[in-house]
Amino acid sequence: MELDPVVLSRIQFAFVISFHIIFPAFTIGLAAWLATIEGARLFTGNALYRRVFDFWLKVFAVSFGMGVVTGIVMAFQFGTNWSVLAAKTGSIQGPLLGYEAFTAFMLEATFFGVMLLGRERVSPRFYFFACCMVSLGTMFSSFWILANNSWMQVPLGHEIIDGRIVPADWMQIVLGPVQMVRWPHMLLAAFLTSAMCVAATGAWYLLRKVHRDEGRVMLHWGLALVALLIPVQIFFGHLTGLYVLKHQPAKFAAIEARWKNEQPASEVLIAWPDEANERNLFAITIPRLGSMIASGNWTSAEVGLESFVKEDRPPVVIPFFAFRIMVGMGLVMLAVSWFGNFLRWRGRLETTRWYLWCTYLSFPTGFIAVLTGWYTAEVGRQPWVVYGLLRTSDAVTPSLSTGDVAFSLAGYVLVYAVVFSFGLHYIYCLLRDGPGPEAKPASGATGRRPLAFAGHPDTATGRGGRQAP
Repeated sequence: MELDPVVLSRIQFAFVISFHIIFPAFTIGLAAWLATIEGARLFTGNALYRRVFDFWLKVFAVSFGMGVVTGIVMAFQFGTNWSVLAAKTGSIQGPLLGYEAFTAFMLEATFFGVMLLGRERVSPRFYFFACCMVSLGTMFSSFWILANNSWMQVPLGHEIIDGRIVPADWMQIVLGPVQMVRWPHMLLAAFLTSAMCVAATGAWYLLRKVHRDEGRVMLHWGLALVALLIPVQIFFGHLTGLYVLKHQPAKFAAIEARWKNEQPASEVLIAWPDEANERNLFAITIPRLGSMIASGNWTSAEVGLESFVKEDRPPVVIPFFAFRIMVGMGLVMLAVSWFGNFLRWRGRLETTRWYLWCTYLSFPTGFIAVLTGWYTAEVGRQPWVVYGLLRTSDAVTPSLSTGDVAFSLAGYVLVYAVVFSFGLHYIYCLLRDGPGPEAKPASGATGRRPLAFAGHPDTATGRGGRQAP
């Protein structure tokens, strides 16, 4: 592969967005978790919930800051590397990114200050309201970003005037059918990512026999949320596949590594796609299943890559493997959460150490699923940056040289290696040290008797039950 400015610019953007997306994917769900746990504290007056909240607030603050920094850097590249894209689609993408800044980010930033510094300065109910507003802001942010990306995937509500793509119907752009499928899919992915991290942290504490009460809350709540959400996520994943089949059939064929038109179509479970010879090596397939998955019957005809000219075909290897890794991570989350709730029902969740190890080691599943899902969507869209309207090779800044992009890419790698090493190490230290000492009784409690959690009455008394590491 020749490393020309287009390829290097794509690598640079992929590098930056890969680092950026892990933080919103984590903080969107974590903000909702913080609002939920603060609501439980306000309702019950349980000091245990306050300790859990204060602990995760520190992790959220660091992750939120790192996400903001990477997001700003990512936006710069629209001007430096992708100026033709900005010029041709700025009438649509500019407002969408602006709405994200002036609505979602302003909402987050304003009330985040209350979360960090306002606990003793505002009433408990207003503090809870601030937590909800931060959570709502993170969701709004994901909405505008997904609206922008969904329009690039399936452009709707536009017209072309003097070579520029301009808006004609904002309702189609912002609330089109593709956006209404992809946004919930991304939102659920973020919730699952955070829930798996919370559950894994709780399992880690129980394995180490520290912060036992806090660990129980994290483990039980995290596993319950994942068990509830993962079937819904699978459903929205299926809907996402249907939009790809309808609007991006070449991407769908690449994901399936289907080289020839087939009727009925088999499903390739795993193989090694040989793009040079347009075949699959070491393939394990199930006859007819491909037709059933795609069209809902066992005999339908499905389109292969041979139906598209080679310059309009996406790469196959990355979407093929990325999609299967994403699905695999989803199945791991399904198995861990459902079996964990089965153990909880049997009263053996906290004593089955091999399962606690499995839960602890499954903490990256959400991040991996988000990244591989993003790679599937973005690499599968090639060779288009705006599907069917603007090719990636035509969207790059004309004056860029290979040396320019190579230098900036090296700079990004160096700076990110330093900044993220320190940031991730600090987050690890926060997770390792765990919740702090017991807080004083929270003001503004409702006076209701604190509720015992998960069959452990001692958690209602506010005792930490912690041991030294």
